[in-house]
This record gives sequence, C-alpha cells and structure tokens, in this order.
Amino acid sequence: MTTIDKSIAFIGAGSMAEAMIRGLLRGKVFAPDQVSISGPREERIAELRERYGIRGTTDNREAARAQIVVLSVKPQILSRVLDELADAIDPEALVISIAAGVPVAAIQARLAGGTRVVRAMPNTPALVDCGATAIAGGEHARDSDLSDAKRIFDSVGITVILDENQLDAVTGLSGSGPAYVFLILEALSDAGVKVGLSRRTAQLLAAQTVLGSAKLLLETNEHPGRLKDMVTSPGGTAITGLHTLEAGGVRTTLMNAVEAATRRSRELGEALLKS
Repeated sequence: MTTIDKSIAFIGAGSMAEAMIRGLLRGKVFAPDQVSISGPREERIAELRERYGIRGTTDNREAARAQIVVLSVKPQILSRVLDELADAIDPEALVISIAAGVPVAAIQARLAGGTRVVRAMPNTPALVDCGATAIAGGEHARDSDLSDAKRIFDSVGITVILDENQLDAVTGLSGSGPAYVFLILEALSDAGVKVGLSRRTAQLLAAQTVLGSAKLLLETNEHPGRLKDMVTSPGGTAITGLHTLEAGGVRTTLMNAVEAATRRSRELGEALLKS
C-alpha cells in the first residue's frame, strides 16, 4: 500500500498520539519526515523525536502548518487549543479530532469557514494495535478525507465509517467498553482466586479467555449466541454458570451501562456546543 503523500501533525503528545504514530510508521502509511508532533513538555517531545525520527516542537502553531492536523488533546482543553490554532491551520488542511464527545460543529465554529473536519472515536486498545475506531465526516469533508482518516486509524486496529449522530453510541459501546471488559476481567480473576487459583494464573487465564473468545467471534463471524451454545452441554458446568449470570442480570446491566454512557456522551457534546 502506498504512503499518503501529505504531511501530518499531531497536536498533543499523549499515549494515543504515540500509538498512532507508531502504527502509521510501521505500516508505512507515512514516512518519518512527513510526521510532526507538538506538546507542552520539551522532554516528551525530545523522547518522541529520538524514538521515531519525526519532527517535534512545543509550538502548536508551528506543528499545525501540516496538510493533516490531528487534534489529540483532551476535550476539556480543545476549545483553548482551537482558539490558539484558528489562524495557523491552513483552510485547505484536513482536521481530525479524537477528542471524545466533541461534535464537528463545535470544532468548525472555531476554525475558518469551510474547514474539512473528521471526528473520530478510537479506544485504548489502539495502544496495542487492537483499537476499534469510528469516524464521521463533517459537512465539508470529502470522500478522500474519510479514506485518508480510515487508513490512519486502520494502522492501529479496525475502523468503521458512520454518521456523526451514531458516534455517541460508539462512545458508549467501544469507547467506554474497555472499562467494562477490565471490570469483567477483574471479577473473573477474583473468582479464580476464590476457587483456589493463584492471582497470576487466574488473571492470565481470564485475559486469554476473553482475547480468544473475541478472536473466535471476529474470525468466524458467527452469532455470539451460536458460539455460546458450542461451549454449553446438557447439565454441564457452562450452562450452570450461565444460569447464574442471567439470574444476576448481567445482560441487562451491560445493556444499561452502554445506554447510560451513550446518554452521557450526548449530554457532554450538547454542553460543548453551548460553550
């Protein structure tokens, strides 16, 4: 696959920005001399320059003179960063935001008219190249912009293209989902200890079980109910455990968690639009 023949800059030098840079360089989506990053701490920028051979600066405005600008800062400070960069970003640049919950309209309102914006909702497994990302284009975004954005996020996992009105649901499911899975893993590990396994063994077995189950689902594309039935046998251990989970309302609780997180994401987005 050919390299994207554009410069790209990351505004914000956190873990997600580094994961994306690592994936982009490893996949040869960009060459090191096409990539720059900015952040407030010189020691962090120097570390990334040395590790990846990219350009780095503590001046956001300098970095933002790229053809693709990735806003990889926390949503709480995005408004301030956009105000700083408003006249530094080329009106012809593609702006990609990974700030959770921030609507395209809130970003466009602080940039030059007609700026092409793509909003993305990645999740933390992108740090180990197993991310799940949804992207949505703003009103000015072109098909080629969505194609470029998809290639960028595909470098650290899988990517789906959706309408923006579905991104709050993505936040509730895959954006917040790792927290739910870690809670489940912690509970499974505790259960293993309770029934006599060491903590290390219980955690290892629980994590590999979740990993393997997810891989089986992705590679077979079977309905999860069918895969569940493959594990259960009449009067066996799995069906006994499943009965206990259903009695505890685990299915309803997980559905309620996704719904509540989606609702909260929508509320935060509406608040940002009013600010």
